[in-house]
Amino acid sequence: MKNKGLIAAVIVIFGFLLAAFGYQMGAKQTGESAEQPTDQTAKKEHKTVGILQFVSHEALDEITRGVKEGLKQSGYTEGDNLTIEFQNGQADQSKLATMSQQLLNKGADVLVGIATPAAQALANTTKDVPIVLGAVTDPVGANLVADMDKPGGNITGVSDKTPVAAQFELAQELMPEAKSVGILYSSTEDNSKYQAAEAEAAAEKYGLTSKKYAVPSSNEIAQTVQVMAETVDFIFIPLDNTIANAMQTVVGEANKTKTPIITSAETMVQQGGLATVGQNQFSLGVQSGKMAAAILKGESDPATTPIYTFKDGDTVINEKQAEFLGITIPEALKEKARLISDEATETTSSTD
Repeated sequence: MKNKGLIAAVIVIFGFLLAAFGYQMGAKQTGESAEQPTDQTAKKEHKTVGILQFVSHEALDEITRGVKEGLKQSGYTEGDNLTIEFQNGQADQSKLATMSQQLLNKGADVLVGIATPAAQALANTTKDVPIVLGAVTDPVGANLVADMDKPGGNITGVSDKTPVAAQFELAQELMPEAKSVGILYSSTEDNSKYQAAEAEAAAEKYGLTSKKYAVPSSNEIAQTVQVMAETVDFIFIPLDNTIANAMQTVVGEANKTKTPIITSAETMVQQGGLATVGQNQFSLGVQSGKMAAAILKGESDPATTPIYTFKDGDTVINEKQAEFLGITIPEALKEKARLISDEATETTSSTD
């Protein structure tokens, strides 16, 4: 009897060990290890952001770079806990709808539209996935949001609206003898039409005669600038992607008659424009990235998050271009402005 009891005890122990071994093997095969909850948690924390950029030029490229930095500053690093899906329409609006759908198909948790046409394409594609405006001058006029303070849908973000009146004041300080201005913009961009109207009003305020020159495509820019340079004292360019993408052409033609250019973006001043009062494009992107991160964390709801607009602009003057144009920068203006030199100006100017 004792032997039988001993044998039974051994059988029970062996069975217990066999069951435990079988459970461990099963757990390894099915992935149900003690580490699984940690992996699941990490998987939940990983996010995807889809970025749709309208076209490549220095201003929009800087905004996109800023978006990535803003996400990083908020704890989302690409390749770690963040995947960024990027699409660039290269100024072909017919591609934007397809690209927007592709970003949705990639499982984007938040979408970012860089420039008005890109943002409009995203808005037409989804009413559910949150959208952050990377650089939209007039979100209400572009029918993207109902109100700047209470957007009311799945869209919020940053407006890159520039202080047009301040830009004309700067033009008057630099060119007090100027009597006329030509406003160069693309007829296909809603944001540009809005700013062109603002520029007309600002020109009137400062006693300038103004004329709008709308171009339907980049093919007409060179010829249009040639006409403008013969008839106006200076050229004004709003935030316009078509013109920004052809800035070297604009500068090249304007420099032939030494016609100054007042722009709305610092990057366009670096390319040969005379001056601007505006926001830093990289900073616009950083703010957009931070707003996207807040949505990812569940800290922000687009419907109730006001559109962010920078209150002040930086005065930026291309000192080398001013010298080429024979314009003396007032000392008082030098003290408050940031002066830059553009190497491209020297090359372009030498062909005059």
